[in-house]
Amino acid sequence: MGAYAGRVAVITGAGSGIGRALALALAARGARLALSDLDADAVGETGQRCRSLGAVARVDVLDVTDRCAVAAYPEPVVAGFGRVDAVFAVAGVIHVGALVDSEVADVEHVLDVNVRGVVRTAAAFLPHLIASGDGRLVTVSSAFGLAGVPYYSAYSASKAAVRGFTAALRQELVADGHPVAVTCVVPGGVRTPIMRHGRYAAGEDPAAVAAVFDRRIARTDAGAAARAILRGAERRRAEVLVGPDAQVVSWLVRLLGSSYQNVLPRLLRGGSPRR
Repeated sequence: MGAYAGRVAVITGAGSGIGRALALALAARGARLALSDLDADAVGETGQRCRSLGAVARVDVLDVTDRCAVAAYPEPVVAGFGRVDAVFAVAGVIHVGALVDSEVADVEHVLDVNVRGVVRTAAAFLPHLIASGDGRLVTVSSAFGLAGVPYYSAYSASKAAVRGFTAALRQELVADGHPVAVTCVVPGGVRTPIMRHGRYAAGEDPAAVAAVFDRRIARTDAGAAARAILRGAERRRAEVLVGPDAQVVSWLVRLLGSSYQNVLPRLLRGGSPRR
């Protein structure tokens, strides 16, 4: 079953999308799983599907915006499994729309889940990953974190922050001699329900935005994304670009530098993921 057989993996945001796909892929590889999500029904279904593959799976409802809850979460996980070998901080949300039309609370919610949630999760589990002797910490950024995208300012900011945090933490652990490999995942468009569950500025049509995203942007299957993520984490990669669109965005930003900001708005006029 490979490198993950018998290892204990923690996944936040395991109720759907990339989180669920990772849970199923790890279950098939023989991992023992601690799965959490804010949606009790969704994460419960993920747990059932993992158990049907023969995996041992613990299921918890967890709000990553709750600092005390996240700090307390490792204790029952370690009590039940004895150790933690890998943590996948996947929980994330999105907001769509011009800032001028947005509620500040919605913007703050994206930052709280996507940035502070990752920081809280990493801080809570790092002592256990260090104790494992060969830990893995995986965070999820986005191609929208490589390049700021109009009408996704909160999401772009949060995913750029995750990427910077992960790079700094990886180097910090290397400098201190801790046996934990840290990997930042940078997906392009992946077929997940994130748009359907997102928050929207005044004047946006959520159903239409989700339909356009699914049709034009979300070209990568969540299962394929999970397989790429697990390969990258196993190989201790610093960064894993998922999907050809993530590769293109990375190339574009390296080629154009900050001048991509003069190009992207014109490109989006003909095919914005929100129109």
